[in-house]
Amino acid sequence: VVTQFFVFLYCKCLWRGLKFVVRRFTGRCELQRICYNNKPGARRTLKIESSMRYSKYELLQSALGVHPDKVEKTIDDIMALKKINPDTNPQLGISLQASLLQIVGYRSLMAAVEKLRREPYDCENAEHENMLMKLWKELRPDTPLTGRISKQWCEIGFQGNDPKTDFRGMGLLGLQNLLYFAEHDKPTALQMLQDSLQPKHNELNKPDWEQKNPDKAIGYSFAIVGINITDLAYSLLVSGALKTHLYNVAPEMPSLQHFQQTFCYLMQEFHRFWIEEDPSDIMEFNRVRSKFHRRILRQLKNPDMALCPHFAASDLHLVNM
Repeated sequence: VVTQFFVFLYCKCLWRGLKFVVRRFTGRCELQRICYNNKPGARRTLKIESSMRYSKYELLQSALGVHPDKVEKTIDDIMALKKINPDTNPQLGISLQASLLQIVGYRSLMAAVEKLRREPYDCENAEHENMLMKLWKELRPDTPLTGRISKQWCEIGFQGNDPKTDFRGMGLLGLQNLLYFAEHDKPTALQMLQDSLQPKHNELNKPDWEQKNPDKAIGYSFAIVGINITDLAYSLLVSGALKTHLYNVAPEMPSLQHFQQTFCYLMQEFHRFWIEEDPSDIMEFNRVRSKFHRRILRQLKNPDMALCPHFAASDLHLVNM
């Protein structure tokens, strides 16, 4: 309680008093100082988001939840509230608009991802079934599926004869992520699938191998891991940890495609991490996953971090310079 009181006192009194003094001294409000002193991306947008959230002005607080179509009008209102002349500060409005689009876009992305996660797989839905069949064709292009209910599904890492039961935790989001990976990074997806089925100790000679457990493989169920990594990506998104990455790679509004690209990256990195950890069997999956999760969280604490460097915002010509 005492700690909360001092935090409240700092935020409401001392910090606002300090901002008033700094503005008098520099002639710039906090939003101006953030934009002028921080490069575009997460380093700037995270500070703008924090400044607006703890502002005494309701306009700035409500701006964080404004509809994307109203962002431009909201920035004009903020500039007027702060008595900033747009003619003498033309770049400021552009920078604020791009950062605010990232902020409200992140909220929209969370809503879109949550909607997919809550939509259960429906075998009576032709669109759902077509996506599932397409996933099989992408991962097993030379092997016809003998039936909708088949043991063949285990070949791509599902647990049973009917994949729909494996989507319960992540709903349609898990299927969409797997299909996106198989379609947009097919060579990597196929290689990971092949690796996951290989005996872990295949470099041993036969006498040594006979002393090992033949069930030990590199050695995970590809589709199940994909659904699990979808859950990991979802938790990073909902917790806000993914803001660092998305604010650095999305020039304005983060989209579902950005989230799916992040999933592809996490799949590849988990595969490498699994091999590095060299677990004795699949029973160590939760331990390895938790360690991998902590590693990603540590990386995302760096405000300049982009999990997928080749999707960096600098390559997409950020407009909020």
